[in-house]
Amino acid sequence: MTRLPETVYSSETLDRLKAIATEILSEAKRRGASAAEAGISTSSGLSVTVRMGDVETIEHTRDKGLGLTVYFGKKKGSASTTNFTKEAVNDTVRAACAIARHTSEDECAGLADAELMAKSYPDLDLLHPWPLAPEEAIEIALKAENAARAHDPRITNSEGADVSHHEGSYVYANSNGFLGGYASSRHGVSCAVIAKDDSGMQRDYWYSVARNAAALEAPAQVGEKAAKRAVERLGSRKLSTRTAPVIYTAETARGLLHHFVNAIRGSSLYREASFLLDHLGKRVFPEGFNIREEPHLKRALGSAPFDNEGVATRARDLVSDGVLQGYVLDSYSARKLGMQTTANAGGVHNLVVEPDELDFDALMNEMNTGLVITELMGMGINAVTGDYSRGACGFWVEGGKVHFPVEEITIAGNLRDMYAGIVRIANDVDVRGTIRTGSILIDHMTIAGD
Repeated sequence: MTRLPETVYSSETLDRLKAIATEILSEAKRRGASAAEAGISTSSGLSVTVRMGDVETIEHTRDKGLGLTVYFGKKKGSASTTNFTKEAVNDTVRAACAIARHTSEDECAGLADAELMAKSYPDLDLLHPWPLAPEEAIEIALKAENAARAHDPRITNSEGADVSHHEGSYVYANSNGFLGGYASSRHGVSCAVIAKDDSGMQRDYWYSVARNAAALEAPAQVGEKAAKRAVERLGSRKLSTRTAPVIYTAETARGLLHHFVNAIRGSSLYREASFLLDHLGKRVFPEGFNIREEPHLKRALGSAPFDNEGVATRARDLVSDGVLQGYVLDSYSARKLGMQTTANAGGVHNLVVEPDELDFDALMNEMNTGLVITELMGMGINAVTGDYSRGACGFWVEGGKVHFPVEEITIAGNLRDMYAGIVRIANDVDVRGTIRTGSILIDHMTIAGD
């Protein structure tokens, strides 16, 4: 059996990266920089794809990168490299300094405030190595695809099954005295297949992802779910244009809330390019709707002890009882807005939408008649006005039961109205990303079809 050399992301690895970061900051100071910050990452992984019982790809990855930003007063310069030799690192510092000397001053430029740096932080249990040999990965992928192909005779083709594992280390340092790092892992199994009958062909997929391989769904279960979803879409038809209630399934609801995050992101706000401009302290969602940011959930995909500027992450209410409580800011956007960073340099950390106490079937029953959305296409989103229009597939529901599958329709509305029109949230929470939500029922949207 061929086995990859095991990469142990231990304190020794982090110490090596911290030593490089310390050298970079010293060199930047020697060259006259008044402040500097560096982020360094290394990673390794394996990805295997099989299709129709044959191995299509086996890919080993080893990546590393170093990014440096220096400041000469309010002048800023950045450079990066994938070469960690002393000569290459010094060249990177030299390039960043040369750029900074020729840029214009920006009063909002600079490191995050020193008092906001993470002084100590918990072990979030993010690293779970999976010493997976290619032969083992192939076997797992074949189990997923074989289960999908055996699920129903109408599964006639496959787009393949994939198994991957990834492990890496990240270190951030700045001249305010911060030096920290952590290691993490991410593993996954996925499968996509095609179903066919007299009505035509339909494709669907399923995947499982986790920090710990032991938490992944069984490969046969992944394959069976992919096949079941594809078969259920056979016989899809269009709808006539109408207005009706809509359910976003948990995996599509995450995208719906991603638009909300973009609208309250600092860069959108200071550019005045958001439909939620000046909405802090105002109602955006219905009463009883809550979103909390939980950066310290153990093993969660969005967990981090500090953000990309070394600022300590902390739990906070983003939306409470439907009212917007905070924005998503890094130091630069916070200064542009006259506010303080929310430790979101690099993104959000586990946004948790509080669900109601009903499952998906109960949510359909409450909707009674309407559309369940299982897939979205296109990106017809106007971030300034909130106008929303996307292609969709799913199922038409009558009397709380699925009536028939639907395709080639467009759903439209305005995000302000859609958020305000949220009726209930099911407890089928999808944890496969940085936004954790169940399926969401919206009181009405326009459905454009025939």
